[in-house]
Amino acid sequence: MSRRRHSDESDGQPHKRRRTSEPSEIEERLESLICRVGEKSTSSLESNLEGLAGVLEADLPNYKSKILRILCTVARLLPEKLTVYTTLVGLLNARNYNFGGEFVEAMIRQLKECLKVNMYNEAVYLVRFLSDLVNCHVIAAPSMVAMFENFVSVTQEEDVPQVRCDWYMFAFLSSLPWVGKELYEKKDAEMDRLLSQTESYLKRRQKIHVPMLQVWTADKPHPQEEYLDCLWSQIQKLKKDRWQERHILRPYLAFDSILCEALQHNLPPFTPPPHTEDSVYPMPRVIFRMFDYTDDPEGPVMPGSHSVERFVIEENLHCIIKSHWKERKTCAAQLLSYPGNNKIPLNYHIVEVIFAELFQLPSPPHIEVMYTTLLIELCKLQPGSLPQVLAQATEMLYMRLDTMNTTCIDRFINWFSHHLSNFQFRWSWEDWSDCLTQDLEKPKPKFVREVLEKCMRLSYHQRIIDIVPASFSVLSPANPVCIYKYGDESNRSLPGYTVALCLTIAIKNKASNDEIFSILKDVPNPNQDDDDDEGFTFNPLKIEVFVQTLLHLAAKSFSHSFSALAKFHEVFKTLAESDEGKLHVLRVVYEVWKNHPQRDSDDDDDDDDRSSDREDGPLEEQIERLQEKVESAQSEQKNLFLVIFQRFIMLLTEHLVRCETGGIDVFTPWYKSCIERLQQIFLQHHQIIQQYMVTLENLLFTAELDHHILAVFQQFCALQA
Repeated sequence: MSRRRHSDESDGQPHKRRRTSEPSEIEERLESLICRVGEKSTSSLESNLEGLAGVLEADLPNYKSKILRILCTVARLLPEKLTVYTTLVGLLNARNYNFGGEFVEAMIRQLKECLKVNMYNEAVYLVRFLSDLVNCHVIAAPSMVAMFENFVSVTQEEDVPQVRCDWYMFAFLSSLPWVGKELYEKKDAEMDRLLSQTESYLKRRQKIHVPMLQVWTADKPHPQEEYLDCLWSQIQKLKKDRWQERHILRPYLAFDSILCEALQHNLPPFTPPPHTEDSVYPMPRVIFRMFDYTDDPEGPVMPGSHSVERFVIEENLHCIIKSHWKERKTCAAQLLSYPGNNKIPLNYHIVEVIFAELFQLPSPPHIEVMYTTLLIELCKLQPGSLPQVLAQATEMLYMRLDTMNTTCIDRFINWFSHHLSNFQFRWSWEDWSDCLTQDLEKPKPKFVREVLEKCMRLSYHQRIIDIVPASFSVLSPANPVCIYKYGDESNRSLPGYTVALCLTIAIKNKASNDEIFSILKDVPNPNQDDDDDEGFTFNPLKIEVFVQTLLHLAAKSFSHSFSALAKFHEVFKTLAESDEGKLHVLRVVYEVWKNHPQRDSDDDDDDDDRSSDREDGPLEEQIERLQEKVESAQSEQKNLFLVIFQRFIMLLTEHLVRCETGGIDVFTPWYKSCIERLQQIFLQHHQIIQQYMVTLENLLFTAELDHHILAVFQQFCALQA
């Protein structure tokens, strides 16, 4: 939503209030006032809300539809200020009953629209907003209970995915921290029945998907609970505590004498829209736990994992990130000014919530680099406390690497190396010297090695060698130099040595493709006695001499490499016409750049024809040809996934058979990495792979497959079951 503009006020006249304002200016002012209420102010929140309610009431005759639209939008997009806006609506309803009724109807319309277009996260916020309007005497409690009864009844539907039932259950349960007390006081018998039905559903729902979504395979020191199970435990404890919750900001309590006099509205009957083929429900989640009250013994006590306060705090922090993630400075400031921050160990909560999002499977809610920049900004704003919490968290993550999901380890490596690059790569590496005595393929030494490699990409080789202790040399990255076997005179006896020297001179003198072919013509083919006349068949030595020499001469920078590959694209295509030739090009590129992982991706696809063919002919023919291309690409994509899964199955099956016959433990570091990479393929491309489920089940993941491998497929199937 736009902010108010501060233009055309200085026209040489004193700043007097204008007698008339353009409608657009008034609308902008209204939007700014509504969006900014609840931010830091010299006045109290209560007086600001009362003043704003008066302003909006005065503008209702002319700007009612605009005010309705803004309030509905903030209810959906600024959920962290939920109770501020419900109080504002309550005050407006007390002053203008008809407006309150129109707002409730508009919210129900917006809720239906969100569900229709699969905006389920926003729909949760709208349901929560409606439920809090019960506390503000806008909506009658019995009609809210009736809506929740319809939500819970979805669990009785037949032939619908479990994720559909899960969403309606979550929408109900996650509203109870706000409104549970009020509903229980008015409708205790109905609420008991709803909670009983909830418990029955949660006991019978399947949870095969959970291992695929857990950050850690071990439940110590903190259980990694499925999100509905965790929320249910929190709600049960809330009920046991007589629905007393101590953390939600409730500004409407200050206006109780005004609000209790207001007339209430009944919600119109709400029937959940039926399930259709186009319905896409949110995936289940696992609750990330990293800290408890023992991690910050000196500060305020962290609420327990099953206290509803923990849910409310985490939910609000997630909402702040969702609202402000594109502006890291604003986001960091909003997180640190979270209401009630002196009553909780806020830094610990913030760090835990950020890592929960970064490690969320199948993918984080936002791009990974955002979390790095956000944590850097938080460290700048709280230099005396937050870096210490972050260092403590990093140490904990390192200690738990052995049971950490491989995909999450990748993200941990990316974050940590990027973070270090912003703080002069300072770290107490000696504290991690335990990794030096372990098998280098185990998670800890692998993690340190890959972090140092990533750090080198963000700096340079000597800098990384200088910052780590000498004892870490076994894990330090190799110097990323080009390995050019024709550059040493001691290799003069190598086949192709003389041709490589000629090629070097020719390329330096800007030789044409034809001149390059002419020089390569004399290279003998070790695969056959007589090369063909043109010299264009697969000749491994030709490829080695050309690729080695070209990459050596272009090694100065990425730009030089890309330029050389583009210039001699035709030579590459000719030398590597066959599949064997293409593979050999890749082998040679790897040999040259094996000490420089970044360069491995430089090689252009030799099949890539850079000329963009212009489509000619009537429009119908062009569309037909494009459709054929799309179908062909989709078929190739499907075959590619089938081949990938087939290779995984072969490798894992060989390992399992070898372990079984040799009496060896199956769960080696290699096995953990391989099985979790298989999970990663499923999760990373879940939307595409779901189209091939029948084929995969019939061809590859059959009942005869080893249960270790089959379990991964079954977990994936359960994600949207």
